[in-house]
Amino acid sequence: MSDVDVIIVGAGPTGLMLAGELRLAGVRPLVLERRPEQGKTPKAHGLSGQILDLLSYRGLLERVQEAVTDPVPVDRFPFGGVHVDLTRFDEPPLKAVPLRQPLLERLLEDHAVELGAELRRGHEVVGLTQDATSVTAQVRGPDGTYEVTAPYLVGCDGGRSPIRGLAGIGFPGTTYPEVNRIGQVSVPDGLTVHENGDIETPELGRVKAGFTRTDGGVFALGSLTPGILFIQTTEEDPGEVDDDVPMTLTELGDSIRRVLGGDVPLGDPVRLSRYQFSARQAERYRDGRVLLAGDAAHLLPSTGTAINVGMSDAVNLAWKLAADLQGRAPEGLLDTYHGERHAAGARALLQSQAQVALRRGQDPAAEALRAVFEELLGDEQPAKRLAAHIAGTDLRYPMPGGGDHALTGTFVPDFALETDQGTTSVGELLRLARPVLLDLADRPELRELAQGGLVDVHLAKAKAEDRPADVLLIRPDGYIAFAASAEDTAADGLREALSAWFGG
Repeated sequence: MSDVDVIIVGAGPTGLMLAGELRLAGVRPLVLERRPEQGKTPKAHGLSGQILDLLSYRGLLERVQEAVTDPVPVDRFPFGGVHVDLTRFDEPPLKAVPLRQPLLERLLEDHAVELGAELRRGHEVVGLTQDATSVTAQVRGPDGTYEVTAPYLVGCDGGRSPIRGLAGIGFPGTTYPEVNRIGQVSVPDGLTVHENGDIETPELGRVKAGFTRTDGGVFALGSLTPGILFIQTTEEDPGEVDDDVPMTLTELGDSIRRVLGGDVPLGDPVRLSRYQFSARQAERYRDGRVLLAGDAAHLLPSTGTAINVGMSDAVNLAWKLAADLQGRAPEGLLDTYHGERHAAGARALLQSQAQVALRRGQDPAAEALRAVFEELLGDEQPAKRLAAHIAGTDLRYPMPGGGDHALTGTFVPDFALETDQGTTSVGELLRLARPVLLDLADRPELRELAQGGLVDVHLAKAKAEDRPADVLLIRPDGYIAFAASAEDTAADGLREALSAWFGG
C-alpha cells in the first residue's frame, strides 16, 4: 500500500520544480528535506538559459519578474577564463535573471504547495528498499524514525546524494583541486571604478576588469549591477569544501590578498559564496524505482549551467512518471528519461569541461590557447553557437516517427496564435503541462488521429503569422515530438509519434 505517489528527496530547485510539475499532472508527491529550514546561502545567484522559457510557459516567470526583473540579455559571459562578447547582437542568444537561489526556492516551494504538494523539512532519508512495485524510504524526522512507501522515489539531494549511494549508482568523474570564492559587494569609499570596469586601489593601483592570473591563482572582476562589484578568486586547494559553512567577507579578502599580493577594499556584501568544481555524471539516472535528477545526477565544473540542466531534468521526468503512475504510459516511456537527460547532461559536461581546460592552464601555451579562442569568438557564428550551448537551446532529442522536419526534437518557440476563442500563444497552451496537437493549417484528419489514445492530448486549431509548420505535436516538457509542413503527408509519422509518446 503506497502512502504517496512519488517521494522526492531534496527541496532544492530541482526537487521543488519536480513537485510542482507532478502536481500539474495530477500526481501526489511528498518532498523530504533534511534541513529544518530553507538554506540561506546563495549557491547560485541567477537563472539563465532555456529554463526561462519553460518557466514562462508555466506562468512561473511572472512570479520571478515580480521578485526581480524581466530576463535581460547577457552582454558578456565568462567561459573558461575568456569573456565572450555578445553586445554586437540585436537578439543576444543568452538571457538571464538575477535571482538568488534562496528566493528561487521560495518561489518554487510556494508554487508546489499551492498546487497541493506536501513538504516536510527536517526529515532525512537514512535508508531505502525497493521491490518490483514500490520503494520504501526509512526517514529520520523530528519525532523519530518512520517509513514511507511510494511507487517511485527521486533523489534530488545534491552532489553528495545519499540516495545515489543507497541505490548503488556510480558517480564517476573528477573533483578539481581548487576553491572558488565569489563576492558581490558595493563600491566602498576610496575605490575608483573606471569606465571600462577597471578599479583603482590604494595598495595595488589599477586592477583590470576580467581575469588576472598570478602565481597565487586567478582574480576575476566585473559588474552585473551598477554600483556592485562582482569578484571571484580561484585558488588551488586539495581539501574538500563544506558548502553549508557560510563564507565571510574576511575570507574573501584573505583570498584576494593571497592571489593578488595586496588588499582590495570591499564594500557591503550582497552575496558571498564558495564552491568547488567537479565533473561527474551518474552512470545511470534510474535504478528500478529510484531515479536521480539535478546535482545528484550530474556535477558541472562551471557556473551558470547547473540549475538550468537540473530543473530541465525535473520537467522531462515529471510527465513521464505521471503517465506511468496513471497507467497511460506507452511501453518504455519512463526509460526515455535516462536516454534523453543523460545525453543532455553529457553535453553540458562537454562544454563545462572545455572551460576547465581553458581556465586551468598557466603556461604560455595555455595563454596562447585562450587568446586564439577569444579571437575565434569575435566571429558571430561561433559566439552564437557557444551561447546556445551554454543555454541548452541547441539540444535536440531523437523522436520516433517525428520525421525530418527541422523543428522535430527541438524546444518549441513561443509565438502568437489566433483561435476561434481569441488570441493566445504557444506558451499559454502549455500552461497546464499537457501534450498539445497544434493544427495551424486546419487539417481535421490529423486532429482525429490524436483522439482516443492513452493520454488526453489537447487539440488546438489556430492560425499563426509565418507558421513554422502545418502541425506540431508538443510534449508537456515543450519539446516537439512531430512536425510536418504542407508538402508532408504527415499521417503515418504523426500516428507513430502519438503511439510512442502518448499511446495513441
